[in-house]
Amino acid sequence: MPETVTIYRAPTTVADADALADWLRDRIDAEVRVRDRLLGRVDDGVAEEFAAARVTDPHDPETGNTMTGIVRYEERALSNPSRAGGIVYDGRDVQRSLNAHVPGEQSLDHLHIALLDRALGTWGDHDGRWHKRVAVLGQPTLVSVPGLYEAPAKPEAYYEAKSKHALLTGDAPPREVLEAEIEGDFLVADDPRTTDALKGYLLAAVDFLDTGSAFCDDERCRLHDAHRQPGVVRAQLRDPTFCEAHAARYD
Repeated sequence: MPETVTIYRAPTTVADADALADWLRDRIDAEVRVRDRLLGRVDDGVAEEFAAARVTDPHDPETGNTMTGIVRYEERALSNPSRAGGIVYDGRDVQRSLNAHVPGEQSLDHLHIALLDRALGTWGDHDGRWHKRVAVLGQPTLVSVPGLYEAPAKPEAYYEAKSKHALLTGDAPPREVLEAEIEGDFLVADDPRTTDALKGYLLAAVDFLDTGSAFCDDERCRLHDAHRQPGVVRAQLRDPTFCEAHAARYD
């Protein structure tokens, strides 16, 4: 178990870092701190590293575009995060980049968890494509707030309605229209349940550092990494909070 956990805010999102810290304090024997945005602490060289980590083709494992204009965009996005969006980054490359910028406390006794306003992905060797992720565990752990809405697949009815609309009109329907029309358990951008839904991902980061196990196989447990939106709602927002094994550790 780490002695200290530091959570970094993502001020352009609705995720409440202070509320997440309070929830963690009730469940782990560690000092939990909150700091301002980690991306606000990095130097100019990180802009080029982010440019190099860009996913440019969903079916190509090679990443990066370090042309001057792209690097300049990343510099602006780092200094003004409201400009960022619509880009997926290699989560492992971003993690390696930010590891060097964790402020002076890089031992495994001090876990750093960065809430990010960026979409992150990992390459899937099994199917030859990139997959968006909510969390990339490790040091630091990266938790993508937009990934919470975008990475897990939505209910089947969502995609059926999208295909039907496209067939009838020739255009993709606005996301907001689909979200309003489709009933089901799924999270949308700036969802008021965002903070509650992220709690298990932060605890999973602590558990991974402590035990070496990444996530839980029990679909009812907050430490489960669901791949579909209804599964996220079930694991993070429904009872029971934990499976028996993790309830004994954390509840």
